[in-house]
Amino acid sequence: MNIPVDFEWIEAVMLAAVRITTFLVIAPPFAHNAIPLRIKGMLGIGLAMAVAPRVTEGYESADTGGFITALILEIVVGGALGFLVLIVFSAVQSAGMLLDMFSGFQVAQSFDPQAGIDGAQFTRLFHMTALALLFASGGYQLIIGGLARTFSALPLGGGIDLAEPVEAMTGAVGQMLVSAVQITGPLLVVLFLADVGLGLLTRVAPALNALALGFPLKILITLILGGMILVALPGIVSSLTGQAVAHVIGVK
Repeated sequence: MNIPVDFEWIEAVMLAAVRITTFLVIAPPFAHNAIPLRIKGMLGIGLAMAVAPRVTEGYESADTGGFITALILEIVVGGALGFLVLIVFSAVQSAGMLLDMFSGFQVAQSFDPQAGIDGAQFTRLFHMTALALLFASGGYQLIIGGLARTFSALPLGGGIDLAEPVEAMTGAVGQMLVSAVQITGPLLVVLFLADVGLGLLTRVAPALNALALGFPLKILITLILGGMILVALPGIVSSLTGQAVAHVIGVK
C-alpha cells in the first residue's frame, strides 16, 4: 500500500509553524511564562495547519540549504512581528512604572518570574489586567488574525526588509512613551500638586514632618484615583490591540 506524502505541503506548514511559534514566544499575551513552551509549540503547529491553504499556495520545495535559510528567515520575521506587538503593549506596563515611581510604591519593586517584568505593585497590576482583558475581550484573536494575514504580504522564505520593521519599532517606542504618559498623566499631575502642597505646608509650618506625611498621603491619593485608570483600561487595551494589529499587517 502506497501512502502519498506531499513534502512541499509539510515544508510550508513547518515554516509557517516556526514563524507563528516565534511570534507566540515574544508577543503578549502568549509570551507569559504561565503558558508552557510545549503548549506554545503545539498552538503554533495547530495555527500553521489552519493557515495551510494560504501558505502552501505557490510554495516550491527547496534543497536542504535553501530550507535552512528559509527557516532562519521565518525566525527573524516571527521575532520582528512579535517584538512590534510587545512594544505596543509595553505602554500599559510603562504607565504602571511611572505611577509606582511618582507614588512611592517603587520601594517595593520586585521581579515577577512568570510575567518576566521587574516592577512594583501597579506595574504588575496593570500588566496582569491588560493580559486578562486581551483574553476576556477576544483581542488575542485579532492579533492572531493579523499574524495570519502577514503570510500574504511576507511569503514563506521570502525574508523581510529590516528597514521597515525597524522604522515601525522606532515609531512604536515613541508612541509607547506617549501612551504611558497619557494613561497616567492626570494622576501624575495630582501627585505633583500634592508634593507642591506639602512643600508649601512645610514653609508655613516647619515643625511638620512633610516626608512622614507625604508617603501615606500620596499612597492614599494613588489608591483612590488609580481605580479610575483601571476603569479606563478596557478602552486603552482595545486601542492598543488595534495599533498592534496595524503594525503587524503594515510590515512588508
